[in-house]
Amino acid sequence: GGRRGFHGSWVQMGVGAGLLLSTLTFAVFSSNLSEDKFLAWGWRVPFLLSAILIAVGLFIRLRILETPAFARLKASRSQSRRPLADILRSHPRNVLLAMGMRFAENGPFYIMSVFVLSYGEAHLKLSKSVTLTGVIIASAISLLAVPTYGALSDRIGRRPVYMMGALFTLFFAFPFFWLLNTRSTLLIWLAIVLAVNIGHDAMYAVQAAYFSELFGTRVRYTGASLSYQLSSVFAGGFAPLIATALLAWQGSAAVATYMVVMALITVISTYFASETFRQEISDSN
Repeated sequence: GGRRGFHGSWVQMGVGAGLLLSTLTFAVFSSNLSEDKFLAWGWRVPFLLSAILIAVGLFIRLRILETPAFARLKASRSQSRRPLADILRSHPRNVLLAMGMRFAENGPFYIMSVFVLSYGEAHLKLSKSVTLTGVIIASAISLLAVPTYGALSDRIGRRPVYMMGALFTLFFAFPFFWLLNTRSTLLIWLAIVLAVNIGHDAMYAVQAAYFSELFGTRVRYTGASLSYQLSSVFAGGFAPLIATALLAWQGSAAVATYMVVMALITVISTYFASETFRQEISDSN
């Protein structure tokens, strides 16, 4: 397995870096503009600045090389002509398991980093800077936590690290809101840091390596991408809206229960997923 977990985790660091940069940018504009000016035009500026990052991403993408395994496959003209059909025929179990493994990572992350901002301001009547600062701190710590978890997965395996993050998210869902509801700035920061840097980061750090290793070279990109993107829709896309509706219906306990359900899906999926960190990935099947 080499250091695939560590090297793959550097890609995952982009989320922490991006969240840190975007949160800092919004914090600067929201603190230096009146609410009317920020709502009128200030919030648009960070989105316009993101065009620079699009150019950087395109530059990197155009210069990235194919993996040796895929290069050999391409040279032998053995690529899959119908990768979507092939992945659903040959790896349906791993597609479903990988999707399930994302639930505890993806959905709760939106609650911890996006929903928590409106929850603190509208429900707890706190300054937005309190929860915003917590997200900034957690994002900065992620830059160290993510590669650490990636390296750990190279030593003890992908599944133990992933399971640790899923179980932490499961058992911390209710304490997360208990800490938020104290309205103590330090305890709110602690809640966000623990939820993001132990629960989320342990899972997210190993996804690049783990999901890639679940599929053969001929369908690796399709398998990892299909699992990742479909679960983003079901687990993460609607999470803030569902959390807001649950909060209005039954309060924070309902939102915590929602996090528990997503974490349970991931715990079960991770339990049935294969351990992959020692396997060779040159096999086209």
